[in-house]
Amino acid sequence: MKNTYIYCIAAMALLTVSSCGSKGPKQDAAPPATPVNVTEAKKADAIYYDKYQGTVVALNSVELRSQVSGFITGIFFKEGDVVTKGAPLYEIDRRKYVAAYEQAKANLLSAKANLSKAQKDIDRYNMLLKNDAVARQTVDQATAAFETSQSQVAVAQAGVSSAATDLSYATIRAPFTGRIGISQVKLGAQVSPGTTLLNTISTGNPIGVDVVINEQDISRFYKIQKAGTDTTFRLQLPDGTTFNKTGKIFAIDRGVNDQTGTIKVRVQFPNEHDELKDGMSCVLQVLNDNSGDRVQIPYKAITEQMGEFFVFISKDTIAEQRKVKIGQRIQSNVIVLDGVKPGEKVITEGFQRLRDGGKITLGPPAGAAPAGKDGKSAPAAK
Repeated sequence: MKNTYIYCIAAMALLTVSSCGSKGPKQDAAPPATPVNVTEAKKADAIYYDKYQGTVVALNSVELRSQVSGFITGIFFKEGDVVTKGAPLYEIDRRKYVAAYEQAKANLLSAKANLSKAQKDIDRYNMLLKNDAVARQTVDQATAAFETSQSQVAVAQAGVSSAATDLSYATIRAPFTGRIGISQVKLGAQVSPGTTLLNTISTGNPIGVDVVINEQDISRFYKIQKAGTDTTFRLQLPDGTTFNKTGKIFAIDRGVNDQTGTIKVRVQFPNEHDELKDGMSCVLQVLNDNSGDRVQIPYKAITEQMGEFFVFISKDTIAEQRKVKIGQRIQSNVIVLDGVKPGEKVITEGFQRLRDGGKITLGPPAGAAPAGKDGKSAPAAK
């Protein structure tokens, strides 16, 4: 009886353990597939530009300064207007320079008269010397006086030229056709030669834009210069608008700055309507070499890890993680230079919980799809 009781208890214990084990979770059950949204990688026209901070500069600009002293007696232009080459701009009191010029001309006439007298004397003395009617010493003295008179004429001619030059400097003329600025002096102001700034004149059409580039970009700009294209450069103005004309390279500086490793490039733009002003700040946009028909995917599909970029590609029910090389962003998309081919399915939502080789199912991740009017979830993108 006692043994029978023990056997019954053991059987009941085995049944209890078996029943508890059958109700527990299976340890080797596979994780469920992750719902994701995908989009197809497509080729599209991608035109984009690299940006460089630039400054508008006149291709020719000159500060006007007087070369003679005196008082301003005339101003013959309207400030801000375009003046033509040779047009009179300022006049400095001419009276003393006119007097000096007239005096120099009189000195020249006197020197020429003395030369004429010395010429006649030497001719007469030479004739007398042939008849032995005058001493040789007298002829030599007349010859010396003639040569002295010749040098005095040369000095007087140089004096006339100098006085004429000073007189011409009393009227300051435009060295080239360009736009003149606001005058720095008024009528009656005293000016000193070489020091007093009168005004600045500069050309406005065409006009240049100076940018500083790294030495690594030099070969790129030399290629653009050699090609001679005028569609590579665009200009963004300070108000954010884009200038309606394209430019081309005017000059690349002679050498690289050994302190900064940079070089200056000047790009020329037409400026018929005088929209670009000397000294204006702007942004030079240079057409990127990778522009063209490129593979694009949504930027939100990109993940970054340690400075490298990755995406997940849908391979039927498997997610494949792939390293990619990306380019410029185009609005909500990004250019993929390498790693994704056109037509491949890129996972755009739900990849945060994925690993390489993880199982997926097409459908909106939890909370990702907006609800429709009827309260149901919107259909997944395919």
